Amino acid sequence: MNDLHVRNYAQTDWPEARLIHDQARPIELEGSCDPRAFVPLAEDEDDLLEFRQCQKLVACLGDRVVGFIGSSGDEIGWLYVDPTESGKGVGRQLLRKGLAAIKGDATVYVLDGNTRALKLYLSEGFTKADSFKSKNNGYPCTVLKLSLKRPVPPT
Repeated sequence: MNDLHVRNYAQTDWPEARLIHDQARPIELEGSCDPRAFVPLAEDEDDLLEFRQCQKLVACLGDRVVGFIGSSGDEIGWLYVDPTESGKGVGRQLLRKGLAAIKGDATVYVLDGNTRALKLYLSEGFTKADSFKSKNNGYPCTVLKLSLKRPVPPT
């Protein structure tokens, strides 16, 4: 992944980001929630609004967007990688760059059963802080809240 680089999201990245989300989201739901909970990003009003409002970075191989991360405040709300590039370190690089933009502690919510995401976050120092029942587009699921505690820099 020597030619992988991470940059700020541009509006022109929307078609690729949408496609990555729509290809990776069903995989995220496997073992976590009824697959009928999947709604394409462009058709999910609440998620689309959240996506538009968060700060985003994209990972690129050459000119091709292969993943993105989005955050608001101290919360990672989005981390998706093109399934053809999964397991190659793209998500880890995006997570590290996204965390660099967050000052202090960070949180992320992950569907229980999303083992790939859990493995990544736990390997980067996140710990399980809470677990609760929720609904994903009307379908029941269990959500894990993960926290990353960071030392306060000396003043």
